[in-house]
Amino acid sequence: MNRDQIEGGFRNLKGRGRTALGAVAGRARPQVEGAYEQVAGVAQAAYGRTRERAEDLYEDGYRLADEVASRGRHLRDEAVERGRHLHDEARTRGRHLHDEAHRRGRALAVRAEENRGTTLALVAATAFGLGWLLSRRR
Repeated sequence: MNRDQIEGGFRNLKGRGRTALGAVAGRARPQVEGAYEQVAGVAQAAYGRTRERAEDLYEDGYRLADEVASRGRHLRDEAVERGRHLHDEARTRGRHLHDEAHRRGRALAVRAEENRGTTLALVAATAFGLGWLLSRRR
């Protein structure tokens, strides 16, 4: 409860009292002034409630913004961690594939070395076939 709500409530009560005294005394002016004070008091109290609600909304918005920022930082940290994990996994797989290709290449080179005649015939046949295919396109 803020100052405007309290003062508005007192002003409303004061106006009611004035209106009642004016009615008892039979005087119109105190009644009108009392009615004015009542309306002004109600308006001031309503302003106080509205101001309090606006302050509450501001605080809620501030807390919400803090929470959003905190969640954003958490998501960023999680994304960084997942990125690191994916990088490490890709690096491990890449090393494995590199090692496997290197091993198979060496095995193929050994096989080609052991079978020189067959390798020479395959290379010659491949070169002849490619030459024949390329010359037929022109």
